Amino acid sequence: MIVRTATKKDSNILLGLIEQKAEFDRSMKGFCGEISTTVEKIERTLFGDYPFAHALLIEQHSEVLGFALFHYRYSSFRGEPSIWLDDLFVTGKQRSKGYGRELMLALKSQAESSAASHMAWTASPNNQKAHEFYKRLGAEVERMEGLRPYFRWAVYG
Repeated sequence: MIVRTATKKDSNILLGLIEQKAEFDRSMKGFCGEISTTVEKIERTLFGDYPFAHALLIEQHSEVLGFALFHYRYSSFRGEPSIWLDDLFVTGKQRSKGYGRELMLALKSQAESSAASHMAWTASPNNQKAHEFYKRLGAEVERMEGLRPYFRWAVYG
């Protein structure tokens, strides 16, 4: 298995993964809307002159099994960047096989190489399996908004 940075050629694959993630989130009652992104929007916003986000893909035998979509944030008070993980998704039949862990470790490595202080994200209140997964990695619940946990995974000191 390999984790690699997505390229513009992966835009269609990313759209398919985003659609699958939206369906999964609906099943977890974490999302009830419709997606409005397109291949063209992904190409422009992830792979244009000013990328607003980045994606990692995990694949085995040239088959993409999941992705992590993230962007950088910056704290003026701390003078440090951090990473916001917007999406982490592994396709249905490939879950619980270590692929999500590999994506998270690759993202943490990305955070380390960019001197980010931490990674942060949220998860559906109903996805207890994900909550336990994140805690096993070493992430902590930084705060709760109602029943929704916000996770933080320190990268360094």
